[in-house]
Amino acid sequence: MDSITEKYHKHIKGIISCYDRVVIHGTLPSFCYAEGMTSFLYANQIRIFDYPLFAQSLRDELRDNAEKIARENDLEIEFIQKNNFRKENQIQKILKQRGDDPGIVHIFSAMEACTAYKPWHDKKTHKTFLKTVRGKCLHYYFYFIDKNLGLCYVRVPTWCPFRLQIYFNGHNWLASELRKRKIDYTLLDNAFVEIQNFDKAQKISDKFDVVKLHKALDTFAKKYCPVIQKFEISYHWSIMQVEYATDIIFKHQEKLNILYDQIIRTAIHTVKPENIATFLGRKLHGNYQDEMGNQFNIRIEGTRVKHSMGPVSLKMYDKFSLILRIETTANNVSFFKHYRMVEHKDGTSSMKYAQMKKAIYSLSPLIKILHAANQRYIEFISAFDDHSTGIKKLNNVSKTIIENKRSYKGFNFFSENDQIILEKIVNGEFLITGFRNKTLRERIPGKNAGQVSRIIKRLRTHGIIKKVRNSYKYYPTKHGIEVILAGLKLKDIYFVPALS
Repeated sequence: MDSITEKYHKHIKGIISCYDRVVIHGTLPSFCYAEGMTSFLYANQIRIFDYPLFAQSLRDELRDNAEKIARENDLEIEFIQKNNFRKENQIQKILKQRGDDPGIVHIFSAMEACTAYKPWHDKKTHKTFLKTVRGKCLHYYFYFIDKNLGLCYVRVPTWCPFRLQIYFNGHNWLASELRKRKIDYTLLDNAFVEIQNFDKAQKISDKFDVVKLHKALDTFAKKYCPVIQKFEISYHWSIMQVEYATDIIFKHQEKLNILYDQIIRTAIHTVKPENIATFLGRKLHGNYQDEMGNQFNIRIEGTRVKHSMGPVSLKMYDKFSLILRIETTANNVSFFKHYRMVEHKDGTSSMKYAQMKKAIYSLSPLIKILHAANQRYIEFISAFDDHSTGIKKLNNVSKTIIENKRSYKGFNFFSENDQIILEKIVNGEFLITGFRNKTLRERIPGKNAGQVSRIIKRLRTHGIIKKVRNSYKYYPTKHGIEVILAGLKLKDIYFVPALS
């Protein structure tokens, strides 16, 4: 079976797979849990009940740092009050005026939920320590353009333990790598519509440099959360969310539009839970209890089908009617397993098939796993019956054609008069012996010779029938038979039952 990429290779510019949205979570190992912070306070001779004063001084330093960055870049920190405020939309408006030069773009602030610690004295054990509680504090969102990672943001809470959140897009990273190697490309939003050399671009994407990313993350932390430097500690970076996209870039919108409409509506009814598990490299067991299913959305940008299995989902949608995107999203990468070194409790280690670690260095082996998931999905949808050619022919038959300054309207399979005509044309008798004006007039009551002549002209103009040379006899064409049977089939098997 040929895949979609093989079937339509003449209509495809190229294929590129790379990371899309990546969200990294940063935690301070000695601060990120209550017992660790308690130990830190005791080690530094800070009273447990003086913890709020300790945390407030750090909060004030972070506020001063944010205001300093704003002043240096001639910006005003924008406080967000509405819950439905979309920061991305505001950033895009700013970028249209500002451009995409490296540097700070904008700073938002908002009161949001955070993890916090509360001093506590246990009367039974007579121990004083910190307890974890949920609270709210001021958060800063620093949006900036990095020369290597493109548009990023760093989310900084102003209250200890300062859990950072950093975002970047893999398409922007790949674009910067292509620029360094002088490979031309066109990037719209977060999708490539043109790359000078797709093969080279894919090899670059497959060698995502996590070491450089680690250095960049440490630099961002020092700049936007500078209070950590006084404690001589560094962040541990883990994967919070990751998206990996495979884009099939078509040359023309028309070809993708016909194909996409067919496969997306077939996928929502065809994909079963066991298929989703297979796409993601898993087996569906009887004791599986997490959420699973399909979802179909109609958005402003177009339609999208989404298949979910617990914290992982696989989506298919089109971008700009030029790109068919297959995208796997993981909100917990430990969902996947791979062959890696495992350390045992007794101090020994061995190579074993185990859950993937959440550390950022899993981004390297994760490429193969997510790429394989996308490819399995592409192979699955390639098995769908391809009605794109038939649909195109039906569209052509339905259109009005102008010939010699006269218009001949198309055929409507939902029109009773047109349906009678088309059903007579594929009559077995006509296929064998053909027909004349008189023969067709006898089959369509209420029509005179002139009206039937007009009908015959419509049928000939749309390529449904052909005339025998030096005679007044007509035969249905192969094209005409295919179109009429396909149209009647779609109406009787799909449309009528659906409307009923």
